[in-house]
Amino acid sequence: MLDKKRVIIDTDTAGDDTIAILTALHYFDVEGIMITGGNVQFDQQVENALYTVQVAGKSEQVPVYKGYKRPLMGLGETEHRTVEDVHGKDGMGDSFFEKAVQSPAEGHAVDFLIETVHKNPGEIHLIAIAPLTNIAMAIKKDPTIVPNIPHLYIMGGTNNALGNITPSAEYNFFVDPEAAKIVLHSGIPMTMVGWEMCTQYSIMDDNDHQTIEALSTKGSQFFKDINKVVMQFNKSVHKLNGTTHPDTLLAAVAANEKIMTKSNVYHVDVETIGELTKGYSLVDVNNRLERTKNVRVCEEIDRNVFKEMLIEVLRSIK
Repeated sequence: MLDKKRVIIDTDTAGDDTIAILTALHYFDVEGIMITGGNVQFDQQVENALYTVQVAGKSEQVPVYKGYKRPLMGLGETEHRTVEDVHGKDGMGDSFFEKAVQSPAEGHAVDFLIETVHKNPGEIHLIAIAPLTNIAMAIKKDPTIVPNIPHLYIMGGTNNALGNITPSAEYNFFVDPEAAKIVLHSGIPMTMVGWEMCTQYSIMDDNDHQTIEALSTKGSQFFKDINKVVMQFNKSVHKLNGTTHPDTLLAAVAANEKIMTKSNVYHVDVETIGELTKGYSLVDVNNRLERTKNVRVCEEIDRNVFKEMLIEVLRSIK
């Protein structure tokens, strides 16, 4: 039996974020969910998170807080760059689900994070599956939270690999690289699961989808619905034969680190101003820069155990 960590999820809820939330609700005690600008329009993301909590059968048990909509340095920008072409207009595979019964919680996500960490020092782990804007702002507003956060799990960046929003950058780091830089250099113990881990270990192809559909649960049907658009996008744009699950992969690693069969601690930084490389995550594998090693980087995953964990989550949602 895995220990149930207490976590806060930071998400830009669309597509795979929803399955990651279901995974976290299954394996953790989730204190709350924070919404950052990202995948689709902000209020749609809030609604998607509320509906996902409802799918898990936990309405009114897990608060959802609104956070920052735009990047730290986004002068003139009202929201992060959205990617409805990846996830559908509603971020849920164009499923257009009914409105959730739960409403967003009062107060700002950043204040919720700071207050919760201070009330529970050393107890609250963070699962970051969005641009790092909220977490960066919390660190800037109250740096004293840093020693009280035992671990931060980040889905973001790449380890010297092809990006997903540009050739050089992964989406979460690309849309707010300044926030990523603040967080990576914060001193919080952290694990990074990059986009290349997703393309190597998380892809669910047609056969995998048939296996999941055969579960015939509310969870498996939800999985099928939210993945309708991304399956076609991946095949046509990324040349990947299936759906991608970076956020769920991160949640699974956080729940059971044993599925991470190889990792190393490296110096990791982010390019904030490059003409062609904005959002590029530099992972100094050979320690050429001789700088402080600040991030444990995931390098291999036990794909079979990950799939078993995903199926367990979807089977459990009746």
